[in-house]
Amino acid sequence: MAPSSRPRGASVVIVGGGVTGLSAGWWLAREGVDVLVIDKGLVGWEASGRNGGGCSHHHSPLFLEEQRLWPMLHDLLGYPTEFSAGRIRAAADDAQMALYGRALVNAERQGFRSDRLDAGQARALAPLAGDTIIGGYRYHFGGHANPHRTLQGYAWAMQDHGGRILQHTAVTGFRSAGGRVRGVETDRGDFACDALVLAAGPQTGRLSAMLDAEVPVASARCEMIVTEPLPLMPLGGVDGCGLYGRQTLRGNLAYGGGPHEWLESAESGTPPKPASPLALNIGKRLAQLFPRAAHARVIRSWAGVIENTPDGRPVIDRLPARDNVTVATLSSVGFGLSPASGRAIRDLVVDGACGFADLSSLSLKRFAKLEPQWRALQGWGAPGAAAQA
Repeated sequence: MAPSSRPRGASVVIVGGGVTGLSAGWWLAREGVDVLVIDKGLVGWEASGRNGGGCSHHHSPLFLEEQRLWPMLHDLLGYPTEFSAGRIRAAADDAQMALYGRALVNAERQGFRSDRLDAGQARALAPLAGDTIIGGYRYHFGGHANPHRTLQGYAWAMQDHGGRILQHTAVTGFRSAGGRVRGVETDRGDFACDALVLAAGPQTGRLSAMLDAEVPVASARCEMIVTEPLPLMPLGGVDGCGLYGRQTLRGNLAYGGGPHEWLESAESGTPPKPASPLALNIGKRLAQLFPRAAHARVIRSWAGVIENTPDGRPVIDRLPARDNVTVATLSSVGFGLSPASGRAIRDLVVDGACGFADLSSLSLKRFAKLEPQWRALQGWGAPGAAAQA
């Protein structure tokens, strides 16, 4: 066959250029697998590049691998992630102390240490917090990283190993034969594949429905605000008041944390403009968490569309209707889990099963008896309505 007439495509086509798809692409490409990532816009343009940068998901079966990989990810990729280890949760009352203590217990079961902090100890580590903090916890695990740098690192590292990225290309369908997906149809032509990975964030439900196995997800807008630079705290990862985020290396406070504005759908194109003052709500709580930073100006804000499953947990599984399709939706915690989730996807694609973690709790089977009206039952269906995630 002449080169000009060969079908376009790759051994593995990944639909979705967010942090999960790019991590999976990197894990595959570093082993010599021919991989192509397709995205409807720019890679990382949604929530993958617009989040708090947290790396502390003690509730996930991927937690141990997440914690093993983050400290070495800079060297593995060959590009900076700005990872910083350790995290604090600052509490303003006894109820928050009790709530945040759950992470301490769960992490200790898995071999990770935490310290209970009194008010003075918490303020010494997070001096911008001021006198409103009664105490908290210091987690000697997890941490935070720069989402923009990390995502770009995945993309560049994947390309260094021969992987390819195709942006501004919308998927319109799939070509199947013999119970397997043979190609991806797009507005820029068709791309043949031996295996398919769906990691398309809010688009995952719509695209998986084309393959007779719809993944239940609801879409929401996730907003973040960034302040002007402030004096650096001894530990830059501080959560509290329902907020998550970090202090950047320049001193900016980058924070978000709901409530989310739920969207009716996440079809291709630009979602409607925000209909509720979410950034103002975040700014008010940021001033409560860091009263000594209440004078700081907010210099920018941005939003990305995230997806949530009915129980809030990720899905990483093979589609029952197509045995060469792996689906991954991280249900709004994709950034922190990305080193481990990308490796898990690699295992499913290449080996047929994850070799380092039990993914049974992330299976699609748990939604077998899901109510058809589950979005409405959880209050996630009305466009423009704000509800606590």
